[in-house]
Amino acid sequence: MSHTAHIPSHRKPRRSASKLALRAGVAGGVLGTIAVAGAAGPANAEPVTETIEMPTLGSLETGAGLASAVAASAEASQQEALDQSLQTQENLALQKAAAEAKTAKAQADRKAAAEKAEKARLKAEAEAKAEQERKDAQERASRAGERTRLAAASASDNSSDSGSSTGSAESQTQAPSGSAAAIVAFARAQVGDSYVTGGTGPNSWDCSGLVQAAYRQAGIDLPRISYDQSSMGTSVSLSNLQPGDILYWGSRSGSYHVAIYVGGGNYVGAQNSSTGVVERSLDWDMPSGAVRLL
Repeated sequence: MSHTAHIPSHRKPRRSASKLALRAGVAGGVLGTIAVAGAAGPANAEPVTETIEMPTLGSLETGAGLASAVAASAEASQQEALDQSLQTQENLALQKAAAEAKTAKAQADRKAAAEKAEKARLKAEAEAKAEQERKDAQERASRAGERTRLAAASASDNSSDSGSSTGSAESQTQAPSGSAAAIVAFARAQVGDSYVTGGTGPNSWDCSGLVQAAYRQAGIDLPRISYDQSSMGTSVSLSNLQPGDILYWGSRSGSYHVAIYVGGGNYVGAQNSSTGVVERSLDWDMPSGAVRLL
């Protein structure tokens, strides 16, 4: 045998760039077989045929795992949607509760403010009433003191003039006439009207407002303030009064109250908020003095 005799090569032939892969049984899990042939080699090489087993792509276990993953993903998506829906409902409930709480607080604040305003009003009314009562008490006390002083002065006058009592009685029974009658009639017509500070009629008066309106019936214009009214005319004794005379309390140039003598020992005046316009006896509240303008 020659040493140059042909010896078969054990080197694997190079694979051709073109291969034909056949895959089958993806759903049924059948093994795929690929046949490769016609690989070109050296001229003196023998043809080689090779069968290669490829991995299985569609086995039953892989399909079951994929289905489970898809189901898990769907379940997770549903859970996420449910969580978002619950969160949205919770947020809406919180917003509604906050709005209701805000409305309730606003209503409570308005109610508290109204109650506070009502308490303040009632307190102011009570304080005003107490102040008016205090002023009335002071006024009565002042008048009582003035009556005491005048009583002493009157006793002195009576001791020096024995005819004073007779004159006083005559003046108290004298009937008004002319302008005095008009003044007296108007004053008496207002008895029962209310007393209001600064009132000038027609249904509410203060003391000087009533005197001013009464004298206007006789064509006489008086000042508006009591101490100005008592400063006019001629001063007359309380024992020699005539209907239409202006009575005053306090000093003549500083009187704090005025009224109209109507005869018979009585006078008409707007006293205070408790009594209104009344007709009273001189003894009920003796005036300090009187002036005559007629």
